[in-house]
Amino acid sequence: MKERILAETERLFWKYGVRSVTMEDIAKQLGISKKTIYQHFTDKEEILYQVMLDKMVKNQSEMDCMPAKMANPIEEILSVMTMIQKQADQVNPNFLIDIRRYYPKAYLLFRQYKEQFIVQSILENIQNGVSLGLYRSDVNPSIMARLRVEQIELAFNCDIFPTNEYSMLEIQRELMHHFVRGLLTEKGFTIYNEHVNTKNEYNQSVYEKK
Repeated sequence: MKERILAETERLFWKYGVRSVTMEDIAKQLGISKKTIYQHFTDKEEILYQVMLDKMVKNQSEMDCMPAKMANPIEEILSVMTMIQKQADQVNPNFLIDIRRYYPKAYLLFRQYKEQFIVQSILENIQNGVSLGLYRSDVNPSIMARLRVEQIELAFNCDIFPTNEYSMLEIQRELMHHFVRGLLTEKGFTIYNEHVNTKNEYNQSVYEKK
């Protein structure tokens, strides 16, 4: 039952944001009483915290496996788009806004994950790319890693990117490719263009089959 509650709550949070989802909404979706939920969780923030923790562990495991599968840092960093694509349009921009404003315990968890894993992963990717001559040697890896993380959060700002004009996937894709292109050397651009062209050809073949 605990796993069922977490799975359904995650779906509701992604779709509607956190603040607008009540314990009654969760109970109704699961066809159970609120009392049953409170037997497993003290309040909504505890559910939120566990949902985020489970998601972060899953994402970290998936990202840890990427370097072994990818031929180079460029493919590695662009492969993150595949992860984003799986869930981007399912995530309500209010999700991150709600956490930042109203759920301090969950937001602290997010900040720790961002600092200790996301920033570090991007930093290592950039350093590896520089050492291989794929990224420019005149960039500051630490600054660029933090810039990339802030770009991810920027996509959730509805004042800058209104949801009626842009999809989350569209925003994240544009920001990612803009970021990567700014890092590349001439050697890196060759690999980048090959990767993008191959991806476009694959997407086109899938579209034509439909």
